[in-house]
Amino acid sequence: MHYKVVVFGVKDTSENIIEFIQNEICKVDLVITIAPKVLEHNQVSGFKGLSFLTDKYGIPVHEADSYFLNDEKTKAFMAENTFDIGIVMGWQRLIPKEVLDCFKEGIFGFHGNAGYLPFGRGRSPLNWSMILGDTRFNLNLFKYDEHADSPNVFSTEMFQINEHDDIRTAQYKNMICSKNLIKKLLTTYIEKGHVEIHTDSKDFDSWYNKRTAADGKIDFKDRTRNIYNLIRGVAAPFPGAFCYADTEDDEHKVTVWEAHPFDEMIDFSGYAPGEIADIFDGKLVVRTVDGSLLIDRYECASELTKGMVLK
Repeated sequence: MHYKVVVFGVKDTSENIIEFIQNEICKVDLVITIAPKVLEHNQVSGFKGLSFLTDKYGIPVHEADSYFLNDEKTKAFMAENTFDIGIVMGWQRLIPKEVLDCFKEGIFGFHGNAGYLPFGRGRSPLNWSMILGDTRFNLNLFKYDEHADSPNVFSTEMFQINEHDDIRTAQYKNMICSKNLIKKLLTTYIEKGHVEIHTDSKDFDSWYNKRTAADGKIDFKDRTRNIYNLIRGVAAPFPGAFCYADTEDDEHKVTVWEAHPFDEMIDFSGYAPGEIADIFDGKLVVRTVDGSLLIDRYECASELTKGMVLK
């Protein structure tokens, strides 16, 4: 079987892109995703099964038994079929060379940062950009090779990260730019039969490290802006920022989903950093080193009260 346009994905964002291509650009001939059992050994924030696309659109879906696409079922599938061009959306693993070589025009995916590739290679770039306080994001649509985030760039779009964004709204902006770039890519390929890339970057290598749920721990001895950037950078659909509260019966985890800087001028010197100075409408006013933070939405198995210290 020959598949002209193939999409790799495992998330709700993958679904969004597949429907965009199918409805507005051209037919999607195949979706490659992972079987639900793969989640037993791999953390995938925002995972969504995509097998329903067969019933909804008639798109064949191959469910790999490995997130690294090295299972025997997938090896056999790649060997038995031919492919033109691939698009990756929401796939947080390298695509192995054996799979890349199966695609006539190659496989294209996204990576962004505040600068230009190869600056900012690595994991969770949008999360890191928010956590580090970056105010712009360069989204590159580039051709995959066996290395991570190589500067084989087809095209780039830029968007703003403003003080009101959290990771989810930044994902919305990312999705808008992704659609623009995909439309440009597929239109170019359909019209010309070939896609030109440029590899003449003058930037330098730098890397974002892998992030885990444990990296969302809040340090109330840090400055307010850094705490705020962490909370919004790991908000849903990611695991969320967290701290701990000592209550009468035990120490309880507090997952913080939404917060924002509250005030820099009110004198909270009578409270320790991390201490709940007041509560309004169920929202916590928490002292920080250089001011205070209002925790708008959180989860905790125990009631939090004024005077408790979050740590």
